[in-house]
Amino acid sequence: MEKQDKEKKLNIGLFVDTFYPMIDGVINVVDNYAKRLVKYANVTVFTIAPRDKKYVDNFPYKVVRCKKLNLVGLDYDLPTPSFDAEFQKELKESKLDIVHIHSPFSVGKAGVNYAKKHKIPCVATNHSQFKQDFFKATKSPAITDVLLKTIMNVFNKCDENWSVNKEVAKVYDEYGLKEPAKVVNNATDMQFLEDDGFIEKLKKEHNIKDDEKVFLFVGRIQELKNIFFILDALVELKKQNFNFKMFYIGSGQDEEELEKRIKKFDMQDCVKYLGRISDRNMLAKYYNIANLFLFPSMYDCASLVQIEAASQKTPTLFLKDSVTSDGIIDNENGFFAENDYKKFAKRIIEIFKDEKLYKQVCENCYKSVYVNWDKRVADAFEAYKKLIEQKKSRNKAIAKKSHYTKTIKSVQKQHQKKKERERKKKNKILMKSLKYTKTIRNINSKQKTHN
Repeated sequence: MEKQDKEKKLNIGLFVDTFYPMIDGVINVVDNYAKRLVKYANVTVFTIAPRDKKYVDNFPYKVVRCKKLNLVGLDYDLPTPSFDAEFQKELKESKLDIVHIHSPFSVGKAGVNYAKKHKIPCVATNHSQFKQDFFKATKSPAITDVLLKTIMNVFNKCDENWSVNKEVAKVYDEYGLKEPAKVVNNATDMQFLEDDGFIEKLKKEHNIKDDEKVFLFVGRIQELKNIFFILDALVELKKQNFNFKMFYIGSGQDEEELEKRIKKFDMQDCVKYLGRISDRNMLAKYYNIANLFLFPSMYDCASLVQIEAASQKTPTLFLKDSVTSDGIIDNENGFFAENDYKKFAKRIIEIFKDEKLYKQVCENCYKSVYVNWDKRVADAFEAYKKLIEQKKSRNKAIAKKSHYTKTIKSVQKQHQKKKERERKKKNKILMKSLKYTKTIRNINSKQKTHN
């Protein structure tokens, strides 16, 4: 009986071009989907081989990895699923009912091609502002446009696109998405932590004084996340004798540059780079002790970190007109500042002048920004089932139409053959008639000559 139940489960494939042990927002999303979907279905994550050859996957879901090409100087490598026979064998034998891609590159394309070949639905989640990435890498508008058209060709082959907020849906509409994307917001696995003494412990560990505000950034340590903009604003705060402690958490290609600048501006006493923290409970503790999450990114679409911060009642300070701040109302469930480091610093000072308003924003961000993954994934699973049924109905309709088309063509062909036979018969009769007429004329001509 247990075996039968297992066989009845849907087979879901999640496709992503980056995965653990690397950590970023998209990887976090895929992991949270997979961990929860295994309650309802058989789940396989198709992805790239890790850089660390000693790394071993240990997940409640299956992970199938493909070979790759190493890209020196970049955080990411190039997956090569098309040239990996073992990967292709695993994919072929997966018997997927639905494909969900989270990136439009090699692995994502493999998912789209599988879905097309096996006539199953394919969903794509739109996570990133790729146009920014392409231009940053190439510095060429022309090449950027070519690359953008290439990935949009992948997204447009999917049955549905899910954008992580309304602003991202608009961005992908501008990119050339043929059908409007559905908005499916991200969430977090974190839950609010009640203080069991960890606050005092962390304050003691980092020498945080009672009159100091705690600021936090979590994410990739890269310039495109505006990490140096934050540091410039903090230098300005220090000049104005504002007491604070700032923590950068994460990893990335600009780690050394960040530490170099912290020393250059003599900020070691109030700014600390803690590196990557993979322990989710420990990370939640840092969100909890923070008074304000600083996230001036103009790159992110709908970052998970702002939801994680909200899970601990810590509001985020965004830049105005940033895509990732969709759904945030200034002084209600978050804060906004101008895209200028001095004005950003000034806004921080303003926020803490009104303690009553600040506390209200803390509560509101918890109520309106914080969403748990359990509900989000349960809703996604229901959407999967609906898409699968729709695809089956569509396939049946197409097969039926194809059958009717073949039948009609067959009837038309038979009718054409019948008409051709009748035409040949008429021609034969006509030829005989002409022959008899000619014969009669010859006889009459001979009779006249004889007479």
